[in-house]
Amino acid sequence: MTVSLRGTREVAATHQVFRLNGMLDAFSEQNIRKVLQQAVETGPKQVILDLSKIEFIDSSGLGILVQTAKQLQASQGHLQVVTNPRVTQAVKLVRLDQFLSLQPSLDVALAAVSGTN
Repeated sequence: MTVSLRGTREVAATHQVFRLNGMLDAFSEQNIRKVLQQAVETGPKQVILDLSKIEFIDSSGLGILVQTAKQLQASQGHLQVVTNPRVTQAVKLVRLDQFLSLQPSLDVALAAVSGTN
């Protein structure tokens, strides 16, 4: 990933969790898009993106969320997005809150993933 975006990936038997911090923007788009696409193709189809520590998200970052959600839906998976007020505001501003599954915490997202297995 780029300097503006850092993160970790944890893979369990039924799901995978990405914890990202920094900026999810045009500068980090290409790298994170590749990482997520490969993870969706090879890992569990229940994915949690923990964006609670994201400082900034732009339209490129929102596009990544939409693309990942669509890719998972096509393969019978689900995307849960853990947000913070900044991310929630950006998602609601472009009216994606009905499409993306926004969660207030990692615990809530994990419970939602457990319910979809």
